[in-house]
Amino acid sequence: MKKRLLLTVAVAGLIFTRTGDTRAAEAATTSAPPQPNPSFSASNSGKRAPWQERLTLGPGDILNFSLFETNEIGRAEVVIGPDGRVSYLQAENVLATGLTIDELRAKFDAELGKYYRNPLTIITPVAYRSKRYIVLGSVTAGGVFPMDRPLTVIEAVARAGGLETGLYERGTVELADLTRSFLARKQQRVPVDFERLFQRGDLAQNVVLEPDDYLYIGAASANEIYVLGEVGNPGVLAFAPKATVISAIASRGGFSGRAFRSRVLVVRGSLTHPETFVVDTSEILAGKSPDFKLQQKDIVYVSISPWLKAADVVDRAAQAFIQAFTVTATTLKIGPIITSPLIK
Repeated sequence: MKKRLLLTVAVAGLIFTRTGDTRAAEAATTSAPPQPNPSFSASNSGKRAPWQERLTLGPGDILNFSLFETNEIGRAEVVIGPDGRVSYLQAENVLATGLTIDELRAKFDAELGKYYRNPLTIITPVAYRSKRYIVLGSVTAGGVFPMDRPLTVIEAVARAGGLETGLYERGTVELADLTRSFLARKQQRVPVDFERLFQRGDLAQNVVLEPDDYLYIGAASANEIYVLGEVGNPGVLAFAPKATVISAIASRGGFSGRAFRSRVLVVRGSLTHPETFVVDTSEILAGKSPDFKLQQKDIVYVSISPWLKAADVVDRAAQAFIQAFTVTATTLKIGPIITSPLIK
């Protein structure tokens, strides 16, 4: 009986940190330190995250309005508009984005005070829809999800339908590549070891999410090479058994006029233990050295300026991958995920 393998191909995300340099990765995070959760659910935690301590409003949130001790009819389920403004009675187009319920109430009291004596506006939240997080990659049903309650990484993956699976020899196998999965927050990578979390049950890695977090689960079935940096057409290249650095660069339009050809970086390996290779393409093109053979999921990065150590540019290669391919491949306009170096 022939083997059958049902796989869904997705672009696999790659972010690399120096081997064993977890402290540097943690120091690079500009927001509050990630909150590990000792249980599966964030609801079991007695602590509130900073974003919960001052919960602000935004477009899409739904509110109920009324006036205390008046005969005015209240309005139910008023949606804050895309411009972040909301209206009630004579108070029109009041900016709600960035305000708490109490702060918005004070604004309406001031506006309605022009028409009523000592108005007391009652505002009750019905649903918070402006807070969101994103799960993409090798999950069953990725997308943008409302953060209607505190969630951990495990809960977010479960809400997205769990890790994607396929059939192989009458058995079910996971299609996720945990070594190439990542969580990004406020332009920085959050240090999470997905292998330890999902394969070893290490709940210390079960970080509590925050609004606008981006969770990407890499795909084990990705059969591609990524050619980035100073080439004519940076992008994804289908892997071929005889793929080399020169052939890959040529397939993406060749070097740009600003390319530093003497030290082309090839990045290979897992999230926490990347392997780097330095290739002198000038020597190869001159026939003085053999071409470098590539493997699946390799990143070929051509720098714009000279460099000495691979560690000096490996973060740039990872950053280029995230910005150029993750958003483009998913066709979701979610903004740049990482715009500053991942490795200091």
